[in-house]
Amino acid sequence: QVQLAESGGGSVQPGGSLRLDCAAVAHVFSIAAMGWYRQAPGKQREFVASITATGNIKYADFVKGRFTISRVKKTVALQMSSLNPEDTAVYYCSMGIEDNPLLGDWWGEGTQVTVSS
Repeated sequence: QVQLAESGGGSVQPGGSLRLDCAAVAHVFSIAAMGWYRQAPGKQREFVASITATGNIKYADFVKGRFTISRVKKTVALQMSSLNPEDTAVYYCSMGIEDNPLLGDWWGEGTQVTVSS
């Protein structure tokens, strides 16, 4: 069983920054990609970023250099800057076994990010 514990998030004004952290607890597959999805109200969940166990990084096009994903063993962080209201969503940590960069095998409970003036 894998549990993903998220922290961070919150409310910020447009142009601001936030950091999200996620730690995998209990037994974790030795080779697993980790990263983030998000879901805005009334929209489908969408991929944000991932990083594999070998360090390969993938970003969604909408990130446009504003977000940076990093990883130390079983923890992954997402540093977000230049946030805009369209970034408002619940952000979910996710893990992909066998180093799948599209993630989706395990999910955290989500953390709210609100960008508003």
